[in-house]
Amino acid sequence: MSQYFKAEDAVDRTERFYKIELLIRSRECVSFASLLEALEVSPATLKRDIQYLRERMDAPIEYDPAANGYRFGQQWRGRQHELPGVWFSEKELHALLTMHQMLSSLDEEGILSRHLQPMFDKLTGMLGVDAAEAAALTQRIKLISTARRRVVSACFETVGSAVVKRQRLSIGYRSRGQGGQLRRRQVSPQRLVHYRNTWYLDAWCHESEGLRRFALDAMDGVELLVERAKAVPLKHLEAELDQGYGIFAAAQVQQAQLVFSAEAAAWVSKEEWHPAQRSEWLADGRWRLELPYADATELLMDLLRHAGQVEVQGPAALRTAYAKRLRAAAAALPD
Repeated sequence: MSQYFKAEDAVDRTERFYKIELLIRSRECVSFASLLEALEVSPATLKRDIQYLRERMDAPIEYDPAANGYRFGQQWRGRQHELPGVWFSEKELHALLTMHQMLSSLDEEGILSRHLQPMFDKLTGMLGVDAAEAAALTQRIKLISTARRRVVSACFETVGSAVVKRQRLSIGYRSRGQGGQLRRRQVSPQRLVHYRNTWYLDAWCHESEGLRRFALDAMDGVELLVERAKAVPLKHLEAELDQGYGIFAAAQVQQAQLVFSAEAAAWVSKEEWHPAQRSEWLADGRWRLELPYADATELLMDLLRHAGQVEVQGPAALRTAYAKRLRAAAAALPD
């Protein structure tokens, strides 16, 4: 093991880059010996760092034979120069690369990744690993998605652009509740929502004069308009679309009262079904959960996953609907 290993290991590589840049900026010209003393690394490591800064991070560092030291190139003398991203620590770089892999898992067609890839290439480079090592690193993170509904990349980019630019959209939309009939709408985008492996757009619908949630995979023929989008306060948006359970919104919110068996409670008690839920442990080890819902569709689907382990205590309409689903499921079983 090299005698320099412990010292170099104690100083994060990105911190060394920052120190090299800071020393050259503050002293204008720094000798190789001064850099070695300040960084406490081996000569070979310092040479690799300087070469890396020049070739991979476009740092204008030049060796001046007359002054026997390193300085910025002529075009940067007297001007501020900042190395891109040197303020990230190694742990922060790992976190950013992990985020990139998670984004890639959500971004199957590379809609966002291709725009962000140059930045992540720089982050990979700052860790001092090649492409193969970077690929191996990100492969340690895996997201498994089921029942993913794919969105056409052109649609996503147009909608995303409208959200950022605050412009209206003209969309063709196939509503599942109306037999898939295509209708043209003009909307003012408010935000993009990723929920259970698909994307939704929260927008003000100018036809119905209200806030609506549109699934991107149900859109057809999306067009960016020149008109500015109608602005809706975030609190108003959240109050109308986020109060119920899951992705479904409705005007009237009710409270579901559920009691899970002691067996199911060991796991369900660790889950968040809704940010505004209330819960308590019962004396017999069961778990009582109360949460708001507006449309029962999605809540019923999740309750069926716990069939036999959950009792719906109220409201009566939800209890009746749940019992109806259970009977229908039992009737569908072969004799």
